[in-house]
Amino acid sequence: MKAMILAAGLGTRLRPLTDDRPKALVEVAGRPLLEIALTRLRAFGIREVIVNTHHYADMILKYLEANDDFGMHIEISREEVLLDTGGGLKKAAYFFLDHSGSSHEPFILHNVDVISTIDLGRMMRFHTEQDALATLAVQDRETSRHLLFDEHGQLCGRRAGRDGNVEWARSALEVQALAFSGIHIISPDLLTRMDEEGAFSIISAYMHLAAQGEKIIAFRADEYYWRDLGRPENVRQAAMDLESGKYSET
Repeated sequence: MKAMILAAGLGTRLRPLTDDRPKALVEVAGRPLLEIALTRLRAFGIREVIVNTHHYADMILKYLEANDDFGMHIEISREEVLLDTGGGLKKAAYFFLDHSGSSHEPFILHNVDVISTIDLGRMMRFHTEQDALATLAVQDRETSRHLLFDEHGQLCGRRAGRDGNVEWARSALEVQALAFSGIHIISPDLLTRMDEEGAFSIISAYMHLAAQGEKIIAFRADEYYWRDLGRPENVRQAAMDLESGKYSET
């Protein structure tokens, strides 16, 4: 099983913590975010990972080398120009495809700046049972951006804020607004179906694919701990959660 960690962002919301390091090496209770993400993926059987880099990329390389890649096979996808989440995945597509350009094994896409106790094994089983193109971990919580899902749990739109404008991928009888958690399980067929080029958001690609009838579905993760680490105050809170045992990799 393989995974990709999205770690190329500038981490501007985390300043001053990212003034001298990439956000992947910002520490929570003495542990870099990248280590936390890798350890958790390894606990769920992941042994092959690709990490995209840009800001202070060499620091990430040296960190992984100093830690023997945490006993995993890790490759780096260096972005000279930031490609956003979709463009970054598309650049790294080769990692998930065989020599014939195909693969049948789903993989995990995970933001480096989120921590959670979401059961990745259960999420993978759900993805496979639903025969989805992509499965997104979502929760019913406050956020500045919502994804909209229909009565079958399939992506049908997105909205900025509670009262923002809605962009529809397709019509739906009933709609639920949910917050995306930065964790995806993706079938490799998606890699050959993204028509976008250059820098683009993976959510934009999902919207286009949903409009074409592809199955982009919600995995409800309300029962699990989750925290975004995009701001210094969130990092401080996560450190307390880690030390208290509220969060663990397994």
